[in-house]
Amino acid sequence: MNATLKGYLQLTRPANLPTSAADVMAGMVIAGIFGAIGSPYFWGEGNLMPSIFLMSSSVFLYAGGVVLNDVFDFPLDMIERPERPIPSGVVSLKSAYLFGGALLLLGVAFAFYVNIFSGSIAFVLALAILLYDIVAKKYSFFGPLNMGVCRGLNLLLGMSVFGTLLHWEYCLVPIVYIAAITLISRGEVHGNNKNHLILTGILYAFVIGAVLGLHYLNGNNTLQVIPFILLFGILIYRPLVKAYMDNTPVNIKKAVIGGVLSIIVLDAIFAVGFSNWRVGIGMLLLLPLSIFLSKLFAVT
Repeated sequence: MNATLKGYLQLTRPANLPTSAADVMAGMVIAGIFGAIGSPYFWGEGNLMPSIFLMSSSVFLYAGGVVLNDVFDFPLDMIERPERPIPSGVVSLKSAYLFGGALLLLGVAFAFYVNIFSGSIAFVLALAILLYDIVAKKYSFFGPLNMGVCRGLNLLLGMSVFGTLLHWEYCLVPIVYIAAITLISRGEVHGNNKNHLILTGILYAFVIGAVLGLHYLNGNNTLQVIPFILLFGILIYRPLVKAYMDNTPVNIKKAVIGGVLSIIVLDAIFAVGFSNWRVGIGMLLLLPLSIFLSKLFAVT
């Protein structure tokens, strides 16, 4: 692969992109898209393309956000991560800036194609992404919260597929979950972040309890959710415990990667509650794709 093309791909974090699409898929299932797919209404009213456009919007917004994150991290990456595409000179700072900005604009435009409500959510999401990249990530509390809000808005983007908003309370779950992962990443380079790992473990437990509680209160398919919850718990806690026992940058990075890729499983848990285990299994097929891409491209 051409070095420059590979550099641009590295900037977009390809392994993370399926997790973004999974957010929107889960949001659409919560909104009732699963029922619509099985009815003539879905096909007759042309809902297939809006669904595709919303997932594309999410992927472009995520990709643009991580590209611009590297743009604004350029001075720090020159010291801590000189191998990355921008500090190594594979992609120029100006080109990366234009590339990231174009991806954000495309993401917002695709959402407006679906409906004004979706476009408005995408616009707010783009602003939240820029806020994190430029300002919020510098602060120990505001940064993780801002990152979590971005994921919550991404789930909300999927829920907006029909131009309405149902069960918005589920958006609070990814806010907490992503904030927890962001806490781990703060020790990725130097290690020595055991206090953050303990807090993350507590937040993970809150996330699991919150999902089960929301499904139960909404009268959803709680029983079929249990196996997915167990899988989720194994995937997030195993690397977290290992990072706590051996608090090195390598193990911390693995805990971050485990948390990020497991977003797909969390989204499957949302979807199963509003549909059935078959839909959840279908969404889990994105996980091997993310794992495969994580072997080729950096996740963090």
